Amino acid sequence: MVTLIRGGEVFAPEPLGEKDVLVAGGAIEAVAEPGRIRIGGFEAETVDASGLKVLPGLIDPHVHILGGGGEGGPATRAPEIRVEDIVGSGVTTVIGCLGTDGVTRHMTSLLAKARALEVEGVSAFIYSGSYEIPVRTLTGSVRSDLIVIDKVVGAGEIAVSDHRSSQPTFDEVARLAAECRVGGMLGGKAGVLHLHLGDGKRRLEFLFRLVRETEIPASQVIPTHINRNAQLFEQGLEWAAAGGSVDITIGPDPAPTDPDVSLEDCIAGFRGISLPLSRMIVSSDSNGSVSVFDASGRLIRLTIATEKDLFRKFGDVVRNGILPLETAIRIFSTNAADFYKLSGKGRIEPGRDADIVIVGGDLGLSEVFARGKRLMAGGRLLVRGTFSA
Repeated sequence: MVTLIRGGEVFAPEPLGEKDVLVAGGAIEAVAEPGRIRIGGFEAETVDASGLKVLPGLIDPHVHILGGGGEGGPATRAPEIRVEDIVGSGVTTVIGCLGTDGVTRHMTSLLAKARALEVEGVSAFIYSGSYEIPVRTLTGSVRSDLIVIDKVVGAGEIAVSDHRSSQPTFDEVARLAAECRVGGMLGGKAGVLHLHLGDGKRRLEFLFRLVRETEIPASQVIPTHINRNAQLFEQGLEWAAAGGSVDITIGPDPAPTDPDVSLEDCIAGFRGISLPLSRMIVSSDSNGSVSVFDASGRLIRLTIATEKDLFRKFGDVVRNGILPLETAIRIFSTNAADFYKLSGKGRIEPGRDADIVIVGGDLGLSEVFARGKRLMAGGRLLVRGTFSA
């Protein structure tokens, strides 16, 4: 299928002004001045984007594509994500993880779900492992998973500073980071160690020791849920100041009594000490459980994270003047593409995957293309999961 997107204001993420974008074979073939691209001799679909904004598809690097949770027993296992939930949130690429439960959910199912999402239209990658060390893998080691399994981009989410973790030692975390680094090098991938951070008092201790006591660079490791409380976020700022990147979890806006740090306050924290926003990545934790425990560690409340919060917050920070559109695109797409070495993603330029979203002046979602296939038109979903009603 060949598609010509005409006359939209393109953010690549850099603002390029009004352009025509030619899509063919799942890739972006050309970005040119309006009217310069001529098509003849074959049928092509034309999309009029006049008055609209054309952006790279959003990337969500932390999604429980099989569902997460289970901390309250089998009935509290969250459901699998649907392709409609992903596309309807302007997301065209996800990275799937297991979470707490590496027993009733396992790596073969995670890989199968990622491949199913690809068949249904979006791009999907995965991490090897769950909360625990030793890491659950497909081939026997994280290193070999990275080398021989195309979808594996790293290990995660491995839990530290959390009562639900396997209480790994520093040496175990350091060895795993080394596995990720060497496996990533040999597999031509990022080889990221994606660490879940809980409310534990050790916070980022292992990460700071890693760069202080080993040769592993800060770029090999990323902590997620870093905004779950103010003290943890303060250490996240220190990690970013040392050259690392952090993953901000986007959920419902926190109430005044909640410990979570909002994205707006995270951005203010980065700016307050002149940290580059290129070191900030956001994710939804979608279809994972949002668990609330009391002081004794007893589960008292459980809800489910949703992909919808990602696109809602993307619009909020732009509409409220917190970020210009091009910077918001970097935080919600380009930064993740760069950090995880997803070379075809995160930008609108020739040779990249045709992962494109088109939004109105109010940032309402109008069109979604994933690898060149039109999955939303005029705000109406065109894609349905295989077993959706």
